[in-house]
Amino acid sequence: MGKVIAIANQKGGVGKTTTAINLSAALAVLEKKTLLIDADPQANASSGVGVEQDEVKASIYDCLINGVEAKNAIVQTSTPNLDLLPASIDLVGAEVELPKMEEREEKLKNIIAPIKDEYDYIIIDCSPSLGLVTINAFTASNSVVIPVQCQYFALEGLGKLLNTIKTPTVDGLKHPPKNLKIKRTVFYYEQTYKTLSCVDCFCNACCSNVRNAFGFYGRACNCSCSYRTGC
Repeated sequence: MGKVIAIANQKGGVGKTTTAINLSAALAVLEKKTLLIDADPQANASSGVGVEQDEVKASIYDCLINGVEAKNAIVQTSTPNLDLLPASIDLVGAEVELPKMEEREEKLKNIIAPIKDEYDYIIIDCSPSLGLVTINAFTASNSVVIPVQCQYFALEGLGKLLNTIKTPTVDGLKHPPKNLKIKRTVFYYEQTYKTLSCVDCFCNACCSNVRNAFGFYGRACNCSCSYRTGC
């Protein structure tokens, strides 16, 4: 049975899609049968693996709202062992339509269930929000990876995200499953001005503070060079 991993953070621009694409591609290169689910209406994960919007005949929106089976929406990518369940801009409407449905927080889990055994890993690229589509991703997942930029505003919302993950019920929703685990927090750090050593100090402080406050392991990644491999 495949492991389902959500890549989530309600803060935009922290590297969720980049993480989802590269993690999926790396697993595929390692000959692990992988499904990338694009659960963001911006559909950047879809275009990032080479599937353009005009090529999409059915998307995750059709699965969630119109009852289309996942196997009829999944497309193969140019990367061996990597399949995609694409998104479209229509997914914005799912936040309005899902609240009217029964078991609305388990729609994605039920969509994945028939195909779960066909994959070693299922990676879900979540949108930058804590709406019902993201809640569906949490409910369907075994674990979550949280990309975080080493910036104040990116860290500010981390506590809210963790509360959402750990809260048994919200507005009558039965999310998330008790076995949902925070797999890893990835810290993205771009040192634009290398002469400013305070940037490096702030990155160290961010990693340390998150570990101390929330009690889970983080990994730092310098996006612009190989200056740091971990902290």
